Amino acid sequence: MNMKRLFILTLTACCVLIASAQSAREDFKKDTHLSASNYLAYPGPTQGALTPAPDGKKPFYISHYGRHGSRYLVNSDEYKQPYDILKAADEAGKLTPLGKDVLRRVKMIKDEAYNRYGELTPLGALQHRQIAKRMYERFPEVFEGEANIDAKSTIVIRCILSMENEMQQLLIMNPKLNIIHDASEHDMWYMNFSDKELRSKRRNFDVEKAYNDFVAEHRNYKRAMSALFNDKDYLEKKVDAWQLNRYLFKLASNLQSTELHKKITLYDIFTDDEIYSNWLIANARWYMDYGACPANGGMQPFTQRNLLRTIIHQADSCLLLKKPGATLRFGHETMVLPLTCLMGLNGYDLQETNFDKLEGKGWLDYRVFPMGANIQIIFYRKNFDDKDVLVKVLLNENEVKLPIKSNMEPYYRWSDFRQYYLSKLDTYGK
Repeated sequence: MNMKRLFILTLTACCVLIASAQSAREDFKKDTHLSASNYLAYPGPTQGALTPAPDGKKPFYISHYGRHGSRYLVNSDEYKQPYDILKAADEAGKLTPLGKDVLRRVKMIKDEAYNRYGELTPLGALQHRQIAKRMYERFPEVFEGEANIDAKSTIVIRCILSMENEMQQLLIMNPKLNIIHDASEHDMWYMNFSDKELRSKRRNFDVEKAYNDFVAEHRNYKRAMSALFNDKDYLEKKVDAWQLNRYLFKLASNLQSTELHKKITLYDIFTDDEIYSNWLIANARWYMDYGACPANGGMQPFTQRNLLRTIIHQADSCLLLKKPGATLRFGHETMVLPLTCLMGLNGYDLQETNFDKLEGKGWLDYRVFPMGANIQIIFYRKNFDDKDVLVKVLLNENEVKLPIKSNMEPYYRWSDFRQYYLSKLDTYGK
């Protein structure tokens, strides 16, 4: 390769990296809500028409795992603590006019969420009805006649209600459907598996230090928090400003999932740079805890080994049926994210030791696990006698690329899919 060509290729690669590194900031300029990470309200598919299946293949079975829809924050302290901090400051006469107005808004948010901690919001229910409707309209062959729908949820009420909203929508579209739905501790070994051994390795000393150093370098909160208080000495001595920033940014992020988003916002507290910094820190934490982070062994995605193996084995059984229908599972983002990484969807099996490089390499959490996030595996064949079964995977209803060779992307042979992932799962513990 001559030097001129090498220079051009290097320059092109640098330009691509720079463009990618700017992607989150550009995304947030278009829609600030994307900075919410796992609190992003489901945006719906961004892809238009799906790629037609080759060789006359038709969809006949869907295997799915989805996160519950939009919810209130899980912990009451996430509402109470910022309110109490601001209320105490107000009673001491230490809030600016902006601080007083933020206190007013925080009280509205706290009151709306009272005794609904972790529960599905009306928007969360709507999201799942819309997802079910699009699934039915995109793949009508799967839901024809008296098709069988096997739906399971974790035992958490927001997941159960998410499942029920999808089932209601499907029944509206086809009352003949044969639906079995369940939520039982019996299935939690794969529906919501908590791997104590891997969890214990998640935040070892080295990775925690690297993360804390990253946070110290990137946190950007002092201007925003000082804008709420009229007494610098009070703020420094009486308030944990970084913690208050985190509380308020979380409230700002989750507000989009509630009915109050039509009336108020909290994003006005923060500048674009502060919004970006809050997201950047959260993105690194999600990668550390659930991605293939080399610093803690790169094995965290294997927390979902039971789920992926069950998906494959259940599909094997369903493929023996003339009309298998759909297997729909409803759970949490802490399953969707590591499952995405385990499957390597769109390169999310990335291994990177430097948290500063995650964004530039396309590891952006909000593209994976918004409220209502889902992975759909669509199976195709010509007819029951057609053994050359193809699959296509959708992440949040958009076609994705798998780490498997195929001359038909986004379609892959089920035999290749099955062999690749079972072989990968078999490496765990070796």
